Formats: sequence, structure tokens, C-alpha cells
Amino acid sequence: MPLYEYECRDCGRRFEKLVSFREAKSAQECPGCGSRSARKLMSVVASIRKEEGGASSCPTCTSGVCNL
Repeated sequence: MPLYEYECRDCGRRFEKLVSFREAKSAQECPGCGSRSARKLMSVVASIRKEEGGASSCPTCTSGVCNL
């Protein structure tokens, strides 16, 4: 199941939720106020690439596997 990001149109709270593809288009309940007027946000995908020599391009890890 994919992880989607939502923002409640009533209280402005942002939250993440694991939702099946089939349920992704249905209204999701805000965990803050209980409203079902949350809208799906466009998420940013983090990508870490390896440079030549096997070193990670992530400045916070040296193993090449980042735990972000």
C-alpha cells in the first residue's frame, strides 16, 4: 500500500496515511478534527544516488544506506 500525504481543508493539519490504490480517491478522515474534507497532496520523493567509488551522496551517512 502506498503512503499518501493529506491536508485537512477544515483545520489545516497535514498527515500521512497508508491507503490502498482503490481507497486513495475516497475522502480520508483527518486525525485532528475528524473532518472528511482532506485533500491529497503532491509528495516529494527522496532519492539518494551513489557516486563513483561506492560512496553515498548523502552527507549524513557513510555506509551508503541512509535511514531518513
